[in-house]
Amino acid sequence: MAILASVNIGEPQPIPGKTAKTGIYKQPVETDVQVTREGLVGDAVLDRRHHGGRDQAVYVYFADDYQWWSQELGTELAPGTFGENLTIAGVEGHAVAPGDRFQIGPVTLEVTSHRTPCNVLAARMGDKGFVKRFHQAGRPGAYCRVIEDGSLRAGQPVLITLFEGDRVSVRDLMALERDADPAVMRRALKAPIHHKMRSEYEDKLARLF
Repeated sequence: MAILASVNIGEPQPIPGKTAKTGIYKQPVETDVQVTREGLVGDAVLDRRHHGGRDQAVYVYFADDYQWWSQELGTELAPGTFGENLTIAGVEGHAVAPGDRFQIGPVTLEVTSHRTPCNVLAARMGDKGFVKRFHQAGRPGAYCRVIEDGSLRAGQPVLITLFEGDRVSVRDLMALERDADPAVMRRALKAPIHHKMRSEYEDKLARLF
C-alpha cells in the first residue's frame, strides 16, 4: 500500500550566493495541511514564473527515489530535501505518468508533468553539477494539479488510479528535454499534461512539417 510518508512546507529563505529567496527548503510537518487548487496553504512559492500555478500546484517526490539518491550520494536524505510538498512511499516514482491520480483522504491529485531541475536545486544540494546529475538520474518526481481539495496529513494511505490511456512516464518526459522524440511527444499530447508543456510539444511538432 502506498503511504503519504511526509508533508513538507517551506518558508522563504535566501538562495546561497544570491540575494533572491526561495521556498525550496521544506520541512516535514505533523499537523493537518489544507490543499487548495493553488497548492498547500502556508507553503512559500516565490518564483511564480517557473513554479506554482494550477497545473503544478503540488510537487510530489517518492521514497524509492530517495533511497536511490541516498545510496548514490552516500548520505541519508530527509523528506523535503528536493523541495517536494508531498513524499509518497510505496510507488515506483520514475514510472508515474501524467493522468495518474493520487487520492489522499478527500484530496485528489492528478499528475501533469515532470520536474525540470534548475540552479536553485543545485544551490540547495551544494553541487554546481547537480542539475546535470538530476537529469541523468531520470528520477524527476511529479507535478500535480488538484482535482479535489481538502486537508491531509502524513501517515494517510494513498489510493492510486493509473491513467487508462497510453502512458508516458515522467522519466520519458524528462528525456524529451534532451531528445525531442516526435513519437513520444505525440503520445504525451494524448494525456492531461501541463498546459505549457502541451503548447511546447505542439509548437515543436508543427515545426517538423
